[in-house]
Amino acid sequence: MNFSRLTAQLFILVNGLMILTACDENDPAPYVPTPYILEIPAYFPTELNIPADNPLTVEGIELGRYLFYDGRLSGRTIYDSLMTCGSCHLQSNSFEPGTDHPVFQDGHPYGLSGAPTPHMPLPLINLVWNPNGYLWNGLVSKDNPDVARRTLEDLVWMGVVAPHEMYGDTNRTKALIQQIPGYPALFAEAFGSETVTMKNISRAIAQFVRTLVSANSKFDRYMRGEVQLTQQELNGFILFTTEEGGDCFHCHGSSGNPLFTTNLFYNNGKDTAFSDTRDRYSVTADEKDRGAYKATTLRNISLTGPYMHDGRFKTLDEVIDFYSHQVKMSPYVNALMHHVSTGGVQFTPTEKAEMKAFLLSLTDESFLSDPDYAPPAVFPDGSSYQDVAGKYYPF
Repeated sequence: MNFSRLTAQLFILVNGLMILTACDENDPAPYVPTPYILEIPAYFPTELNIPADNPLTVEGIELGRYLFYDGRLSGRTIYDSLMTCGSCHLQSNSFEPGTDHPVFQDGHPYGLSGAPTPHMPLPLINLVWNPNGYLWNGLVSKDNPDVARRTLEDLVWMGVVAPHEMYGDTNRTKALIQQIPGYPALFAEAFGSETVTMKNISRAIAQFVRTLVSANSKFDRYMRGEVQLTQQELNGFILFTTEEGGDCFHCHGSSGNPLFTTNLFYNNGKDTAFSDTRDRYSVTADEKDRGAYKATTLRNISLTGPYMHDGRFKTLDEVIDFYSHQVKMSPYVNALMHHVSTGGVQFTPTEKAEMKAFLLSLTDESFLSDPDYAPPAVFPDGSSYQDVAGKYYPF
């Protein structure tokens, strides 16, 4: 055996290990963002729709809040051409436009191209518990063959490019956000790199949206034993949860489902003919899904009009009247619409008032004013919200 060669090889190996060790000691440890533990309210499901590759973090949520409200997400810097996620999704209206929107007077938004949205927006609340797809027809879901249209994250880039929303270009958006002082550092803290990518923009905004939890309405406090409902509200609750009453619970959840939606899709008897190319049938090609749409959450329902996918009803009274007397039979009406043969549940005026009283008890005032969900006063570059929100800001 050549001991000189062996000694030399050992010397090289030991030196190499020492160099590697020294490098490890001098190199900074990779940045790890701070985990954010979402507090699950009493009686809410414990299973959360949070993808493994985008866990909630304090830094990601902070970045997402900035981006949600920054009009430069559209890729534009001209004041009159800015649009934010918050342009349509107003916190004061449970993250929907609402009938009193300062720009969209009928509650029906239009994009920077001038094109109206195909359907009314849906409220961005409690989506962390939605496993069954997004949008009125559930197009964006884990079952979509298009891998770019499967998650809450995907809704972000879709909103940037859609003509009826920001009507932008993701490359332009990335380049602009990259140039804004303060943002690269926030991306490094949230995702370990100062390079702004559309993937990480989408991840951050999705993280913020998943924290939008509404769970403190009068009804919630009643369920927790903190307050009592009025007799009128209790009567409405009974109507809501019984088949011989309003029969609402099949689609919107019983008292054991605090989300007040099943997140499933139903033809609820609004029409007898179906021409909308974006109903549930357009996604599934299943005949029974013609004219079917998501059963929306009833939380904060008093603020989220106009109602139905096309906004045909402006008030809660109109919605209650519809389910009472105007339900239409068709080959596609859902089997859970048990009162369709009589045109509806046939509420009396007293019962209508009771149902409305119960629905009003689902309003969560603390959610509507929670500062954690509101626009930041100052953005990473020192701009104010008025500076970066553009003409869509509700002055």
